[in-house]
Amino acid sequence: MSSHLPTLIIPAVPLSVAGVTSYIQELLEQDTILGQVWVVGEVSSASRYRSGLFFTLQDPDAKAAISCVIWNNYLDRLVILPTQGEQFVILGRIHVHQQRGQYQLIVWQVLPAGEGLRALRYRQLRERLEAEGLFAPERKRSLPLYPTSVGIVTSPQAAAWGDIQRTLRRRYPGLRVFLSPALVQGEQAPSSIVRAIQRIERDGRSNVLILSRGGGAVEDLACFNDERVVRAIANCSIPVIAGIGHQRDETLADLVADVCAHTPTAAAEIAVPRLADLVTTHQRRKQQLRHALEATLSVNWARLRHLRQQLYRMRLEQRLHQEQQRLTWLKQRLQHSTDTQHQQALQQCQWLRQKLNTLDPQAVLRRGYALVQDQQGAIARSVETLQPGQSLKVSLGKGRLLATITEILDT
Repeated sequence: MSSHLPTLIIPAVPLSVAGVTSYIQELLEQDTILGQVWVVGEVSSASRYRSGLFFTLQDPDAKAAISCVIWNNYLDRLVILPTQGEQFVILGRIHVHQQRGQYQLIVWQVLPAGEGLRALRYRQLRERLEAEGLFAPERKRSLPLYPTSVGIVTSPQAAAWGDIQRTLRRRYPGLRVFLSPALVQGEQAPSSIVRAIQRIERDGRSNVLILSRGGGAVEDLACFNDERVVRAIANCSIPVIAGIGHQRDETLADLVADVCAHTPTAAAEIAVPRLADLVTTHQRRKQQLRHALEATLSVNWARLRHLRQQLYRMRLEQRLHQEQQRLTWLKQRLQHSTDTQHQQALQQCQWLRQKLNTLDPQAVLRRGYALVQDQQGAIARSVETLQPGQSLKVSLGKGRLLATITEILDT
């Protein structure tokens, strides 16, 4: 079998980027078919701006999409406005945007063509899952008041991951956070999200799970309407907070989750309380206990003074005997009340002391963990940022030491 190399034709003069774009623009905009074309598709997202209505027309089965725009001066001439999830027949022309090197459909008229395929599938799946009771309020579980660890399912490259880390660090220092990475967009995303949720469950250390993404267009959120993801959330053994980062569109993951938040930051705020609020509550309870003790003592002292006054009105022996019995009884009652309140205060202080000890970074080091820093003081979190021969500072439960990397075993 013989092979022939293609003949390479080099143009005499190379074209500039603007020249290539202008040539493509001339080809498309002067084409007789594309100058006035009818297009059938489903509207996946639409946004209104000052200049007009911008939306995406797509073919869900063919995975194809085209950007469209209706300028303001044409909106009043339309038979119907395009809405998300519906199919339409669109009349317009192809226009090339030179600065971005993209083409879009300038729309003149919109005609209805029935319910969109994506919207129909979404509605059918939602009705079926709702009939099974997956969205019922009685299935929703309450979140733990004082979680010790939180599992996060999101993409490590997503901005949502950084937002969640900063929020948890600010509100609840010392909290253990476990990331179970997953794809949150594309065809592989549903199975990736399901595996990530299962990893958190198998690990068994998380008290609550946050499923998060930083928002996006409707087509980008398709994985959160996948039946596999919905059932994985419903079957999860720990409470799930959905923080997918969108407000206009409600996904099935939002409906089945125990708690739904509009942003990843809001999801993190719901998951944990503010440590400063806990300290303030503790101080307030101490103050209330002190006031209660002072009030009790004040009342008892007032009663004691009253009894002393009555003592002088009675015969000496009888008065002494009666008042001795009364004082003994009052002393026992006061002592019992004070002991009870004091014991409750000690238990409350002990609980708060244990809570604060669990948040002490030094306590973590005393359990056998170590804090590793480079020479500049930055914390080493991954071997990918280290190299053999590099010196590291290691902080233990007692003392610090200087170590040198001789070999990196696992990257």
